[in-house]
Amino acid sequence: MDKTYSIGEAAKMTGTTIKTVRYYDTIGLLRPTGYTEGGHRLYTSTDLWRLELITTLRYLDFGIDEIKQMISGEIPLGKALDWQIESIETQMSTLADMLSILRQAKEHEEDSLHYIYDLVTTRAINTEKRNQFILDKVEESKFLDGIPAEWRRSFLYNFNKHIINQVKISAKQTVAWHELQELMNDPQFISDLKNDEFLFFNMVHQPHYDAARWVKKLEEIHERLNTALEHKRSADSPFVQAIVEDTAMLYASSGQSANQADFFRYFAAYSQHPRTERIERFNTLCSILSPKYRLFAKGNELLLQGIQWKLKQL
Repeated sequence: MDKTYSIGEAAKMTGTTIKTVRYYDTIGLLRPTGYTEGGHRLYTSTDLWRLELITTLRYLDFGIDEIKQMISGEIPLGKALDWQIESIETQMSTLADMLSILRQAKEHEEDSLHYIYDLVTTRAINTEKRNQFILDKVEESKFLDGIPAEWRRSFLYNFNKHIINQVKISAKQTVAWHELQELMNDPQFISDLKNDEFLFFNMVHQPHYDAARWVKKLEEIHERLNTALEHKRSADSPFVQAIVEDTAMLYASSGQSANQADFFRYFAAYSQHPRTERIERFNTLCSILSPKYRLFAKGNELLLQGIQWKLKQL
């Protein structure tokens, strides 16, 4: 039989703490293989290897949720590595920007604090400027040409709510915003975005609801997705599948909603539609800019998993 180790031995052998190992058990990241008669945790060499792996990934600044998904196979390793590379590159850009500010301030020692304030204020972009950039970009790209005005506002609702209306942003978020601007200036990104949002464009000319009602129902769906995430509901659970059904009908045009089965097959194609690197990067930058957008994106990911499961049942 494989030799077993106490929690203290496991912590010592992997260079971590008993408190950390106990926490990993509590959240389901690393369960002990067995217990003593007295109820104390016992770990095998396989458990120790997994603990070493978790410790290594934490050293590389991976989050607990990401590690869970990587170990379970929920997200491919390559994709997780890409996310982390992007995150670190953003941090490096942030540090370079901060270093530049500090070095310039150093040259004005007599009035360094005021000089730092002026430099930061110049780099930061307030809500009004962010909003104007988006309005100009929509107009310039003709992205929403032909879409009624109230539906334009609906399309941009979540972006405006989570990104544009951020009152105060950090140095890291400022760097992310500048990169986001560069991305949105790329005509190919605009094309990618239109392809990625084909369900919206399918529905908007024959909507089942008016624009204000549609936004309200969309918010209700994301509140339910947040609940599903909080309670760790699986994609195939009745709770998530009910959200999938309601979302499908939310994006159905008035003509399509009459034939639910046929439309759902059309809706399911969305889950098979590959996202480009530009769209993935867009979501990463938005998640840096807003923790609430990060939760919004996680909800969308669970929704897509639910659609994929539903598709297999058709």
